[in-house]
This record gives sequence, structure tokens and C-alpha cells, in this order.
Amino acid sequence: MMKNPIGVKAFGTHLRILREGQNLSQQELADLADLAKITVQRIENAKFRVTIDVLISLSKALNIPLSKLVEFSLPKEKSK
Repeated sequence: MMKNPIGVKAFGTHLRILREGQNLSQQELADLADLAKITVQRIENAKFRVTIDVLISLSKALNIPLSKLVEFSLPKEKSK
């Protein structure tokens, strides 16, 4: 079980926005980051918790600082 599913989902959405902003397909990003396409798909669909080495590969592939890659907002939790 994931400890922070909201954060994992928010990161996946953020990655998709960054990727699409550079007009890259999931396959193109995967190739640039030396990852499998399924890994990119799973990250974007919140099915994969990212490790630091994957974060570094993605930041290099997108040619952005690691800090920008991990700079995203978490949605506010709904009140019960």
C-alpha cells in the first residue's frame, strides 16, 4: 500500500504536463530517460513510486533541474 497516494497521483499529473509541454510522447521521454515506456505510463497513472535515480533520469531527459521536477502542488484533501 502506498503511503502517499495523493502525492504519487499529483506527481504523475505534473510529469504528464511537463512531458506534453515539451511535445514528447511517453515513448520519447522513456527513450531520453533510458526507461521503459511502461514505467513512464505507470508513473503518470500513479501506479509506480518513483526512486531518486528515476527522478534524476527524468530531470535530465526533460532538461530541467531536479527541483523543478519535484515542485508541484498537492490537491487539498476534502473535508469529511
